[in-house]
Amino acid sequence: MTVKDSDGRRHRVAVLAQEGVYPFELSIPSRVLGNAEDAEGRPLYEVVVCTPDGSPVRSDAGFSVAVEYGPEALAAADTVVVPPTSRLGPFGQGDPLPRPTAAALARVRPGTRMVSICTGSYVLAAAGLLDGRSATTHWQVAQDFQRAYPRVKVDEEVLFVDDGDVLTAAGAAAGVDLCLHLVRRDHGAAVANHVARRCVVPPWRDGGQAQFIERPVPEPTSATTAATRAWALERLQEPLTLGELADHARMSLRTFTRRFRDEVGQTPGRWLTAQRIELARQLLETSDLPIDLVAHHAGFGTANSLRQHMRSVLGVSPVAYRRTFQAGTRPRAGSA
Repeated sequence: MTVKDSDGRRHRVAVLAQEGVYPFELSIPSRVLGNAEDAEGRPLYEVVVCTPDGSPVRSDAGFSVAVEYGPEALAAADTVVVPPTSRLGPFGQGDPLPRPTAAALARVRPGTRMVSICTGSYVLAAAGLLDGRSATTHWQVAQDFQRAYPRVKVDEEVLFVDDGDVLTAAGAAAGVDLCLHLVRRDHGAAVANHVARRCVVPPWRDGGQAQFIERPVPEPTSATTAATRAWALERLQEPLTLGELADHARMSLRTFTRRFRDEVGQTPGRWLTAQRIELARQLLETSDLPIDLVAHHAGFGTANSLRQHMRSVLGVSPVAYRRTFQAGTRPRAGSA
């Protein structure tokens, strides 16, 4: 899928609102994708909200949502986003979708990118779009979701899953992460970071990062790893060790590792690698530095190490990644 058609029009996004829709999640695509602009300040996405039949729907917050579009918006969309609803009904148990929703989704063109946020995954699963594919949903319903749709490869631990043309997010905040991921995938880190700043949210959280499931919040007076994370971000090119990180935080290795996982949802080593990959991506997109220097500045030491990590995480080499964004298109998983 290309971000723009050959005629240069904006990428069209249709958000499907159903009875019982959660207002916050409904607004995420418009808020995030709607803030993505090119270098001249022109919007990169056209985001519209529709319902299965064009009629208003009652939200979960006690007010109705009136829309300008019906199922015709799905037929014209390049990306369809399905936010969650509190009224799953029979399809929450694995039964077919309501006829209006099924008929509306039947109008989606082949090759359209499909996205769900939180329990919007039930809609994609009921439509058969997740059969045999990896997906996630909110951790509270993950086991029920798996029972209802056993053909889906459910990963209840992650924030979101990018399975190419079908993407699923775990919950509300993860929906923001996933939409920022779409911007980054389509247009690169610089545009995504600009959107994040405008929305005042973190620019990037790895989709493989764990959902924050039943984790205790650290006491306000207790030491945290925040200052050490900020310190490490300024020194990514250095060969930072776990011992150095723990020493900076003035904690034992065991305490630091446990507290880091509680606060971030990842091990310190995995977090460092993720931040270095993100820095390398930005350097590849925005500079002409040789690959060896990109690897050095990002803390990978050698071009070979950077190449191995980028292939593992992104499925592309540094050269291919740079070439793709210089050409104005996104990288595809598994490309050279």
